[in-house]
Amino acid sequence: MSIPVLLFASYADAFGARRLEVPLEAPCQVADLVRVIRTMPGGDRLPAAPLVAVNRTWVREDSAVQVGDEIALIPPVAGG
Repeated sequence: MSIPVLLFASYADAFGARRLEVPLEAPCQVADLVRVIRTMPGGDRLPAAPLVAVNRTWVREDSAVQVGDEIALIPPVAGG
């Protein structure tokens, strides 16, 4: 099984895709998901604590990921 993860802006560039299929089974925690993503080509570009959204809500690394959740990695953005 794999968990789909949406990527945006610089993360999409780093991974060469707008979506990843992460080889991990749900349920799991966000920290588990990020750990596996770091091992993938481009994963070294993630900051120490990347912003993660589950079902369009910011979550902490100890948050659960369930089957069917929408996961997104959001890169840092600047603006004013």
